[in-house]
Amino acid sequence: MKKILFVLTLVLSTFVFAKEEVNVYTHRHYDTDKALFEKFEKETGIKVNVVKASADELIKRIELEGKRTPADVLITVDAARLHRAKSKDLLQPVVTETLIKNVPFHLRDKDAYWYGVTYRARVIAYNPAKTDVNELSTYEDLANSKWRGKVLTRSSSNEYNQSLIASIIAHNGEEKASEWAKGIVGNFARTPKGNDRDQAKAVLAGEGELAIMNTYYMGKMYNSSNELERKVARTLKIFFPNQNDRGTHINVSGIGVTKYAKNKDNAIKFIEFLTSEAAQKDFAEANYEYPVNPNVEASELVKSWGDFKADTLNLSILGELNETAVKIADQAGWK
Repeated sequence: MKKILFVLTLVLSTFVFAKEEVNVYTHRHYDTDKALFEKFEKETGIKVNVVKASADELIKRIELEGKRTPADVLITVDAARLHRAKSKDLLQPVVTETLIKNVPFHLRDKDAYWYGVTYRARVIAYNPAKTDVNELSTYEDLANSKWRGKVLTRSSSNEYNQSLIASIIAHNGEEKASEWAKGIVGNFARTPKGNDRDQAKAVLAGEGELAIMNTYYMGKMYNSSNELERKVARTLKIFFPNQNDRGTHINVSGIGVTKYAKNKDNAIKFIEFLTSEAAQKDFAEANYEYPVNPNVEASELVKSWGDFKADTLNLSILGELNETAVKIADQAGWK
């Protein structure tokens, strides 16, 4: 009888442990994330099962899977994508004291459907040998005719630029945002193409003077195995726009619990872990992103770019204004 009870206990405990998991659909593809997922497993005993794909693919997959979805959490980049998942009723609100403490209000959904994990600033990169930093000031100033043929940026189909336009709408209204978009298109050094790294490379090559780009790409290039990228990062400087008013536009990588999460408690533990001080330090050191947790400092390389005032507009507003931003970009001829 004792042997039977022992076997039954072993079977039951194994079954319970097998259920201790969290299923993660993620758009991010960084080694830092993988290492943190493994650390979470070791500390909690909760198995992290990962599915990777593009944001659009993951959102569509959760939508099609409906109540049958195995996904417990969705991780993606850009507030507009997170808002899209929320608006499609794919996420559920979650509030805990830990999450409220770890993530400031402007870096999480105002209705608590998602929380920022890291953030990056959208800045102006320039070559100090060719551009006087005293000539730089705001995003709005990029539409000034003095920058005719000098501005480099990627396509407006990219969410980073859509969110930047959305921030202009939020602060200045649709009419002025439309005027700004037309002005900046008139100042393009070339038809938008490539990613943020390509804009920085074009500055070094003299194709333009100012590149609109995300900060963490500069960190990636600084430590790249590619000699040209290292040269770009060591030559160009970063300028944080709008320091005398609202602050520099920022955007997040964020995470939310899916509406039909089968492992909701584990999902919440997972999000609390990723926003904890220990995990945030790993994010900051390894991927050149800014930590959302206010108790954690950026890496030494990131801090070398200088302190800056960030725009504290609640980022969920960027998602709400995404459609309007896309329309304005199209009307301005921002390809």
